[in-house]
Amino acid sequence: MKLYELIYILVQVWALFYLVSSFRSQLPWASCDNPWNTVNCLGLQSFNSSNVTATHHNTTSAATEFWENRVLNLSSGIHDLGSLSWELVLCLLVSWILCYFSIWKGIRSSGKVAYFTATFPYVMLFVLLIRGLTLPGAWEGIYFYLYPDLKRLANFEVWMEASSQIFFSYSLVIGTLSVLGSYNHYNNNCYKDCFWLCLLNSVTSFIAGFVVFSVLGYMAQKQGVTVDSVAESGPGLAFIAYPQATAMMPFPHFWTVCFFLMLILLSVDTHFVTVESVITSVCDLSPDFFHVPRRREIFVLILCSSFFLLHLPLVTQGGLYIFQLIDYYACTRACQDFMSVCQCLAVAWLFGNIIEDMTGHRPSFFFKFCWKFVIPLVSAVSFVLYLVDYQHLKINNSYVYPDWAYALGWIMSMSSVLMVPLWAAGQLFFTEGTFRQLSNNRINMNPLLHCGSIL
Repeated sequence: MKLYELIYILVQVWALFYLVSSFRSQLPWASCDNPWNTVNCLGLQSFNSSNVTATHHNTTSAATEFWENRVLNLSSGIHDLGSLSWELVLCLLVSWILCYFSIWKGIRSSGKVAYFTATFPYVMLFVLLIRGLTLPGAWEGIYFYLYPDLKRLANFEVWMEASSQIFFSYSLVIGTLSVLGSYNHYNNNCYKDCFWLCLLNSVTSFIAGFVVFSVLGYMAQKQGVTVDSVAESGPGLAFIAYPQATAMMPFPHFWTVCFFLMLILLSVDTHFVTVESVITSVCDLSPDFFHVPRRREIFVLILCSSFFLLHLPLVTQGGLYIFQLIDYYACTRACQDFMSVCQCLAVAWLFGNIIEDMTGHRPSFFFKFCWKFVIPLVSAVSFVLYLVDYQHLKINNSYVYPDWAYALGWIMSMSSVLMVPLWAAGQLFFTEGTFRQLSNNRINMNPLLHCGSIL
């Protein structure tokens, strides 16, 4: 799952492309006077409450055409990858170079980089928040944000999607927290870390909602439509709706640079932590080999160079189709739910609890009850519902992938889901002793042996 997750460097690539384009004398997604625009293009000067909804049917905004025809230059489908975009290739190279020099010296170098990449976006976030709240129509968007349709809470699928978002937001069940936590001292107060992690993540998400919906309210007023009609999800929000909104503001270049600089730093931070997790996991398998000077740096260089080459198909004309396929199948909710059940069973039922030995505090009954029963049950139900309600991936509700692409998607899903039971079965088959003997030996092992990064 970690290796599949590396494709999200493409968000950083797109943001770099937009950042460079922001320094042109006129923002290229603000007008229809460009070679990539069509006769159906609708420029920003046409966005006003009197004519958008009345006379501009079957049109495409300039921001949408810049995204689809200039940045992506979409081909007809995944079967037609087309040619490489040299601008995106260059952005991809810069992104991997930034990643390499962020982690090549290990956790110490990445920790120093994180001081900037994790804190500076907060400055940009508050700058954009203040600007968003002062825009006309902003409070309509905030009202839409703070007063949702409560009837939707009765839909069980809403809660399943919310749990999936928590998995993504906290990077659960894919090893990131385990790898980074292994660098802590054995007696580190993990309760305190978890509390601050949850608080900071939730507060940041809540504040970011004001930043997004204040701008969407402004766009809705300018276009004379409701907020829900301009509220997009996925790449469309970051690369169509928000650039279009900043282009409508006074001093558009400044606000555009602020937004994409924040997006780049966030993606850099997320990406190098993902790569660091992979590297640490591999190095912990052979610590004697990788603790030799320069070997780790060479390994990081080989990994970054290899994935730069592997990601070249993502910056072709059909790259978005590959990106969406991997995102939909390889890092899907089903994989997360299955891993959640496996981890809870392994830690809460088989491995045993060493938190009291680590922190000096026995976990409360509530935590134990959640680890043993609630989380596995909810995750299992979510897993089953995903399979029952499964629908084939479509792009813009129109493009349908060929059958071989859907088969490839399920192979990617199964490659991570089946890894756990197959590996467990192999260990039980090749290790001498009964299942009970193996479980007792596992529980009685010195807990320090599981902190490989420390040793």
